[in-house]
Amino acid sequence: MDGQLGNPGPVKLELLTDADAGELLTLQQAAYITEARAHQNFDLPPLLDTLDHVRAAIADPSITVWGFRDGGRLVASVRMRVDGRVCEIGRLVVAPDRQGEGLGTALLAAAEEATPAEVTVFRLFTGERSAGPLYLYRKLGYRETHRSPEAGYQLVHLEKPRMREPG
Repeated sequence: MDGQLGNPGPVKLELLTDADAGELLTLQQAAYITEARAHQNFDLPPLLDTLDHVRAAIADPSITVWGFRDGGRLVASVRMRVDGRVCEIGRLVVAPDRQGEGLGTALLAAAEEATPAEVTVFRLFTGERSAGPLYLYRKLGYRETHRSPEAGYQLVHLEKPRMREPG
């Protein structure tokens, strides 16, 4: 997807590679600090990831890592893992200074569209105090399926069916 979102400047969707791992780790850590504060838990897995963890995710053939760049800078990313008819979404991050511009919405929509045709359902989870992400996911048609306990809070599990074009 090329186009204009929020602040001026072209935003380009791309598959991320090993060469992007360091920048992706930095983006991920910056983006998850807000969630850590909200949940009073600085041991969130995305904050504990190392460069080797990020490189392993990028190298995993079952995971696709998408990103948006603006002027060469990585400003948003998401991981998609396909397992049969299910696509598990994780690590949706937007640079803190670019949040609220629609990048998360556009990236998630583009990544969903790019998943293999056999995928019929998308699943993800977030913390119960993640107001922004919960709003975004519900706005995009995700519905809560259940909650599971985490360190002092609940994880909210959501899913949505893949929308098919009529015809």
